[in-house]
Amino acid sequence: MSRDAAPPSVWPAPLPLVLVSACLLGSPVRYNAIHKRCDSEVLARWLAQGRVVPVCPEVSGGLPVPRPPAEISLGAGGAKVLLGQARVIDRQGQDVSDAFISGARHVLVQAQSQDIRVAVLKEGSPSCGSGYIYDGSFTGQRMVERGVTAALLESAGIRVFSEAQFVEANDLLLRLEAGEAA
Repeated sequence: MSRDAAPPSVWPAPLPLVLVSACLLGSPVRYNAIHKRCDSEVLARWLAQGRVVPVCPEVSGGLPVPRPPAEISLGAGGAKVLLGQARVIDRQGQDVSDAFISGARHVLVQAQSQDIRVAVLKEGSPSCGSGYIYDGSFTGQRMVERGVTAALLESAGIRVFSEAQFVEANDLLLRLEAGEAA
């Protein structure tokens, strides 16, 4: 080590990372093969800082792009899918629960392996919805519930925000960076 290099004990700590739905970053991974790119100053700053870890639980679970839209049955949420008390069914009637659960677990392992404690995921998605999802009737009816991945992440202590909550997510990230508890 040169005399000018700082010893490892004084190197700055790495910046906390954030999971972000890949569709919000412009990747065409949604069921209909389009993206939902989000123009957020906070997101742009995170990208410039190298904090963003893109995820698409449905693709990670093995579902193709495009794919039929899917909703959680019985007016239930992601937590019930994880418990085996509800299923994720696509518009063609196919049970795709296993792919949703597998994708959620993959995202959780990814988050835990990188000590990620904050996620910004696509609202309304049967995987990523954190404030609402659709009720399983394929009629566009919303209900207050979480998707499968959002429910699993939250149960593991990872805070999940929607794309309308970048400022709130950033506030939590700054508190975590300062060493404050979530």
